[in-house]
Amino acid sequence: MRTIRRRLQQSGMSIRRPLVGLPLTQNHRRLRHQWYDERRMWAAELNEVFFNDESGICLQHHDGRIPVWRHRGEGMLNSCVMHHHTGPATGYMITSTAATPDQLWQRVEAAWSALPQERIKNLFESMLRHVTAVISSNGHSGY
Repeated sequence: MRTIRRRLQQSGMSIRRPLVGLPLTQNHRRLRHQWYDERRMWAAELNEVFFNDESGICLQHHDGRIPVWRHRGEGMLNSCVMHHHTGPATGYMITSTAATPDQLWQRVEAAWSALPQERIKNLFESMLRHVTAVISSNGHSGY
């Protein structure tokens, strides 16, 4: 058995799961061929069509199984990112509601004053790196 497996691997073959599909009759094959033959010249249009044999319907929240088709290195593109807020935002919250715009401004100033100056300095210094990373990846960055 080992020799057979080794010889098959040496010839470029590898073991994979079989594809699952419907059994096609001769008529099914003929109709499929006819359908594709009629659309063979639709090269530009077919570039906009997504063929998929997976089925899944999410009416509300996704279940994490939404596929994203992308090329290598495109993981940070906006179209390839599933936006999801995973927890409370880091930072400072102004929890009580302000009755007037002046009260709101006072609370914002108080929250700003409570920030450690070293943290503010680090945020400003990292901004150029962040902007450069976002521009080079056309949308998202690892920050």
